[in-house]
Amino acid sequence: MARVKRKPTGVRRSAATRSRNQKARAARQHTSGLFDRAMAALPFTEEQWHRFFLSAIIVAGLGIAWTIASFAGLPEIAQAELAKSASRSGFEVRRVQVSGVKRMNEQLVYERVLAEQDRPMPLVDLAEVRERLLDLPWVADARVSRQLPETLKIDIVERVPHAVLRKPDRLMLIDRQGNELEPISASKAKGMLLIEGPGAARQVQELGRLLDAAPALKPQIASAEWVGNRRWNLTFKTGQLLALPEGDLGAPALVKFAQLDGMHRLIGGKPVAIDMRVPDRAYLRCADGPCPKLTSLNARSE
Repeated sequence: MARVKRKPTGVRRSAATRSRNQKARAARQHTSGLFDRAMAALPFTEEQWHRFFLSAIIVAGLGIAWTIASFAGLPEIAQAELAKSASRSGFEVRRVQVSGVKRMNEQLVYERVLAEQDRPMPLVDLAEVRERLLDLPWVADARVSRQLPETLKIDIVERVPHAVLRKPDRLMLIDRQGNELEPISASKAKGMLLIEGPGAARQVQELGRLLDAAPALKPQIASAEWVGNRRWNLTFKTGQLLALPEGDLGAPALVKFAQLDGMHRLIGGKPVAIDMRVPDRAYLRCADGPCPKLTSLNARSE
């Protein structure tokens, strides 16, 4: 019987496997050695590294849990349950306390917060309530706070009335910034500074700075008209008209007029109109006869 000789393939495979394993172990030992040397170079102990990695795993787990809970709507459910619990405990809006209201209709404030009545305190959006109040014309600022267990406290800062704006169809009360507050009757507007002319509301602050240049004249001014979107005509309580130049020349001209009035008593005198639109000149118009001659300024009578 002939014998069949088998090739030693099993031996070669085994040797190749051992060789690969040896190379893998050597690579791992090399990599582990580099990592160990890098870790050793850092100023942390093994225990500190252990705590760090443990904390990182915990934080990552909490983050994943919170993400899953958010998608499931659990925070909103928890908030709703908290609000219900607070409401059952008496922490809900049952009273609204308003302070700071002197001129405006206080009922307008209550109307803006009526939606918060009986709402659980944790669900009251204070910033949103404040924004609603700031929409009221009279409100310059508003502070909204919770006064537990059941009171919503509102402190109003009102705008200050400054003048009356004449509009085509009505009179409107305005503040120093030109903000319209509310319509006003002619009888109630009597004695207040009247402002008129196209675009005058946007120039109220500029008018204030102009009049501040000659404060002694301010109580004697009845109205101011914004003319041609560039300059002011002032009417005194005596009915006399003062025409001022445009731009930055207005304030110096008003100061000069105040000086002339101090020397010649123009307000309440013969001139019915004083035109100071030309620098260093004053044109006077009198109703009956010639106007007085001004010695301190080049003046012409009409």
